[in-house]
Amino acid sequence: MNSQLAITKLSALAQESRLEIFRLLVPCGTKGMSAGQIAETTKIQPNTLSFHLKELNAAGLINSQRQGRSIIYSIQIEGVRNLIGFLTEDCCEGRPELCTPTKDHCC
Repeated sequence: MNSQLAITKLSALAQESRLEIFRLLVPCGTKGMSAGQIAETTKIQPNTLSFHLKELNAAGLINSQRQGRSIIYSIQIEGVRNLIGFLTEDCCEGRPELCTPTKDHCC
């Protein structure tokens, strides 16, 4: 990953509603949530929610998939993994195992 792509991903997360949506989707993994469920949980208005989902999708942080009449949004695991890898690439004086989260994370 290059710096510009990392900046794009971080910029998408540097907004309160988008960060809230992203954090809501992380525990769902690839199962995801419908736009309606996200709106209900976050209390974000549907037109505003669509904008934020589009921004997260364009940054490569979430996926969208049509299931019947619903669109299901889930984290884009590879995009998140690449961002975390980029941010921690030279972590801990060359000992990246020290940067490994202690919890069992999906990424």
